[in-house]
Amino acid sequence: MSDFDLSPQRATGIRRAETLARKINLLLDVIMSDTGKPFDYAAIRDGAQKFGYYLSRTRWQLLKSGKEQVVPDEALRAIASVFDVDPEYLIQEGGKLPERVEAELELIRSLRRAEVRNFAARALGPVDPEALKAIAKILDEDV
Repeated sequence: MSDFDLSPQRATGIRRAETLARKINLLLDVIMSDTGKPFDYAAIRDGAQKFGYYLSRTRWQLLKSGKEQVVPDEALRAIASVFDVDPEYLIQEGGKLPERVEAELELIRSLRRAEVRNFAARALGPVDPEALKAIAKILDEDV
C-alpha cells in the first residue's frame, strides 16, 4: 500500500473532516455573534458550554482546519446550537443550506451588487439614465 492508497474508512474520515471544516468556516464567515461581530474562539467555547460541551482551543483549531479526528456527537450538537443550524448540516457533504445561512448570503450578495453599482456609477461619470438602468439590471441578475 503506497502513501496515496487510503482505506475506505480513512478516506471517509478525511472527507468528513474536510466537510465539517468547510461548513464551520462558512458559518464563521456568514453568521455574526449576538454582539454583531464575527465569532471568535471564546464565543464558540462559551456557546458550546451552554449546551454542556467544553470545546478546547486545540480541538476548535483542528475542526476549522479539517484535521481528521473523532468528533463526538455532543460536540457537533453544541457547535450547531451555537450557529443555530441542524447538526446534520455540519456533516452532510451536499444538501441545502440552512435558511439563516442562505438569508445571510443573499444579504451579502445584495450589498456587493450595490457596491459594484455605486462604483460603476461613479467611475462612468455622467451616463445616460437608460444605460445606468441597463447596467443595474445586469448586476441584479442572479448568476
